[in-house]
Amino acid sequence: MRTFVTRLMRNPMRFYATYPQHTIIRMPALSPTMTHGNLGDWLKQVGDEINPGDVLVGIETDKAQMDFECQDEGFIAKILLQGGQKEVEVNTPLAVLVENKDDIPKFADFVASAEQAPKIVDIPAASAPAAPSAATTSASSASTTDRVIASPLAKTIAKEKNIDLTGVQGTGPNGRIVKQDVLSVQPQKKASAPAVASVAPASANYKDIPTSNIRKIIADRLTESKSTIPHYYLTVDLNADKILKLRQTLNKEANGKYKLSVNDFVIKASSLALIDVPEVNSSWQESFIRQYNNADIAVAVATETGLITPIVKAAEQKGLVAISQTVKNLAEKGKQGKLAPHEYQGGSFSISNLGMYDIQHFTAIINPPHAAILAVGGVQDKLVLDNTAEKGFRVQKTIQVTLSNDHRVVDGAVGAKFLQRFKYYFENPLNMLL
Repeated sequence: MRTFVTRLMRNPMRFYATYPQHTIIRMPALSPTMTHGNLGDWLKQVGDEINPGDVLVGIETDKAQMDFECQDEGFIAKILLQGGQKEVEVNTPLAVLVENKDDIPKFADFVASAEQAPKIVDIPAASAPAAPSAATTSASSASTTDRVIASPLAKTIAKEKNIDLTGVQGTGPNGRIVKQDVLSVQPQKKASAPAVASVAPASANYKDIPTSNIRKIIADRLTESKSTIPHYYLTVDLNADKILKLRQTLNKEANGKYKLSVNDFVIKASSLALIDVPEVNSSWQESFIRQYNNADIAVAVATETGLITPIVKAAEQKGLVAISQTVKNLAEKGKQGKLAPHEYQGGSFSISNLGMYDIQHFTAIINPPHAAILAVGGVQDKLVLDNTAEKGFRVQKTIQVTLSNDHRVVDGAVGAKFLQRFKYYFENPLNMLL
């Protein structure tokens, strides 16, 4: 599904000695983390006229399926890379655009120069294992990663991809091998691997599902988060009696105009607590800590292709109805793959709510560059002491939340202070309306 319109990434017009003036259309970087993309079907063919706003081809990025929209006029003179190609590097030439239709036949034999040639990550077939090289290692040699200067994430990726770090040139400080150095190495199959490793026997009771770009990026980011961020967790129980009653009253008075969820109150309470405790509304930037002025809250939404986190910007300035409508609109666009980059990139804090699945408690992985993420469980009945009750106790509606913190940014006392403020707003919801 084509989901987002982006501007054309291209080279400036150039005149080549043997070819008329033309433009090389290249694979764009449609998100800050995108290094490769999968090419969909071309919607324009050689000879087709291109007008501003025309969609050329669909591209699966590390975030979503997007439309590649041209903002120039001209004609497609040649398609350099056919649709369906996987793992195409950013900046790879895709097609040639000319201004004059009469110039199209002159590009019939056009070939991109060596530095412009299409670049595709080659995934070797299991039936033809390559000979061992300096970039290949066996299980017995995996321990060599401990004898080189490399980041923990680089070592983890190298081990997973069977890459010997002794043959990798580091580009980090003092020659340190970093994540990108490892990803730039082409892994090969181990020589001892069976030729039919990727072919399931006829009797196999499983199926192999290819990973999408989105799933790969989720895997990389979560691995990086758990490998490089010192997580710690704080849990607190919330009295949900008042908020559930207020929600019921407001929804009853809405006459169908809106329907507030518990998560809307969670977002609002979190935004106010972030303003009260700005140390949590921050991110680690290596040489400094960036503290944000607004509470831009990323809300985790499950989609068929993976998890995406659309952002409710400046949530502290929005009312409950505005938050509710924003979340619903963003969630629907996320499930359809229609989120624009500014709607899911950035943010200062994350919320993951599994209460609708009757989950009581869980811990969430921090979503970089955020310094914290709040995991929200479902409503549970809990017996609590109450001297005013006839039997000395009563049943209370309770929600348990757990805050995952980046200890580089958020100290334990600061995380606890944030939860105190969050608990105050959540258990006294009328204060959120003032």
